[in-house]
Amino acid sequence: MNPVLSEIYSTVLGGAPYVIAAYALVFAILMVYVIMTTLKLKNTEKKLDALEEHVEELLAAKK
Repeated sequence: MNPVLSEIYSTVLGGAPYVIAAYALVFAILMVYVIMTTLKLKNTEKKLDALEEHVEELLAAKK
């Protein structure tokens, strides 16, 4: 193998575990964020549905 390429590969591959770990950490943080946002959205939708039902009941009782 070409000595220049060998030196380049050893430099690049030496830091590969850190790059992989960084990408894995960013991916994990992104997944946690998406899951938390989804759970909060579902909770908000439940509250909104309950509020809509309550408003409908109040309007029906008013008539």
